[in-house]
Amino acid sequence: MALNPQKVLQGDASINQGMANFHNKAHFWGRLTLFMTILASLSAPLYMSFVVGAHPGWGPILAGLIGYAGFIGVMWVIEPITYYPILGIAGTYLAFLSGNISNLCLPCSAAAQEAIGAENGSNKGEIAGVFGIAVACLVNTIVIVIVILGGSYIIMMLPEAIKSAFNFILPAIFGAVLGQFAFKTPLYGLVGSLIGLAILVSPIISFIKIALCVAMTLTFILYMEKLKDKKRAS
Repeated sequence: MALNPQKVLQGDASINQGMANFHNKAHFWGRLTLFMTILASLSAPLYMSFVVGAHPGWGPILAGLIGYAGFIGVMWVIEPITYYPILGIAGTYLAFLSGNISNLCLPCSAAAQEAIGAENGSNKGEIAGVFGIAVACLVNTIVIVIVILGGSYIIMMLPEAIKSAFNFILPAIFGAVLGQFAFKTPLYGLVGSLIGLAILVSPIISFIKIALCVAMTLTFILYMEKLKDKKRAS
């Protein structure tokens, strides 16, 4: 049975319109909830400073801000750009609101997209990623409540060998995510690993190592993709 081109175009237009409405709502609620979170975060220090009278002075505040920004400020720019292709619009708002992006939201979003065979940046991938992040945040909240209520007691009961293994949780997560994507393009995974290893052992300022690793890996991948396009054209 032949497809009706008009119906196909109407279906594509309907999907695009639906995603546009979804993105508009994501922008509205994402900005609103982030703004409310910022106000809630500032309420306690503002109350302590100007109501209780425990303001430390602007000198220590600015000194702390400059010191922290000098160490981690580059990530304020790198993280949204790096994570956006996997998280999407709604997923980016949700992930940056809940936190734990690299060790929770990003792997769960990637796993959800992988489970249904969706490509990064596609409409299908974005919706799957949002569901993955939402479920991860819900489970994380439940676990946090349990840990707050009885976590100290549970950790005290664990053997020392298990406690020491907690230090390897984050590297294991990053390794799993790398393996998941490197399986599709082994060359890029290998090159990214080699670049990361070279930068890690090099005498470079620590707070720019991640940004430099991302920039160099992306540059290599874009160069290789352009070479592939030239070969196909010829």
